[in-house]
Amino acid sequence: MKQYHVYVIELDSVVADKRKFRAKNPKYIKGNSCVYVGQSARKPALRFEQHKEGYKANKYAKIYGVKLRPDLFEKYNPIPTRKDAEEIEAMLGRELRERGFGVWFN
Repeated sequence: MKQYHVYVIELDSVVADKRKFRAKNPKYIKGNSCVYVGQSARKPALRFEQHKEGYKANKYAKIYGVKLRPDLFEKYNPIPTRKDAEEIEAMLGRELRERGFGVWFN
C-alpha cells in the first residue's frame, strides 16, 4: 500500500530577504529558521535529494535547502492518503508560520 510523507527542509536564512518569500511571511521573526514544507509519496531523504538535484524541485528548496528537519515532521509520518498528506502539509506550514518561522509550502 502506498504511503505518503510530509517533510521539512531547513533553508538558508538569506531566503528571508527575497521579496516573494517575505510577502508570504509577514510574522517572520528575524533569526528564526526558514523552512520549506512539502509532502510526497517518496521518503523525505530521497525527496530532499531530488529538490537539490532539480527534479520536480521547489526553487527555494533547490537553491537554499540546507538539511532535513525531522524534529519538525517525523511524528506525522507515514500518512495513508495523499489528501491527508496535503492537509497535514498545509496545517504544519501554517503552524510553523504562527511560531515565527519563515515558511514556504504549496
